[in-house]
Amino acid sequence: MAHPLFVLNGSNLNMLGKREPHLYGTTTLAEVQSRTEALAAQLGLDCDFRQTNHEGVLVDWIQEAYEKDAAVVINPAGFSFHSIPVLDALKLLRKPLIEVHISNIHQRTAQYQHSLVSLVAQGVICGLGVGGYLLAVRAVADALATDPL
Repeated sequence: MAHPLFVLNGSNLNMLGKREPHLYGTTTLAEVQSRTEALAAQLGLDCDFRQTNHEGVLVDWIQEAYEKDAAVVINPAGFSFHSIPVLDALKLLRKPLIEVHISNIHQRTAQYQHSLVSLVAQGVICGLGVGGYLLAVRAVADALATDPL
């Protein structure tokens, strides 16, 4: 039986490929989803890929991941830097949590450098473009193989 994996995306990522391509590239979120789901299936993970522009919806999805005992890959986007509700929901998770940022947040202006999500994530991948999603899925699979409980 495949282990559940939620891949959650925050605000404005639905505009990936159009919004600031000099920072985020031209790959669309639909393309990221296709690649991520394909790799997850190869690695025995049941991938549920979602995007929202609404903080409360993201909190609901994190709580759903908790209820389903799912691992989570999250690109919280703008929610990274100010959302205590998202942080508190992520604290519920028992399975691996990997944070992904397409750009290197540490090279950006001050308001984009300090992610609250990093306080609870097992790992953070940033600055490697959309390929960071695939690295995160591999990290989840490796973590679950090492400690499946």
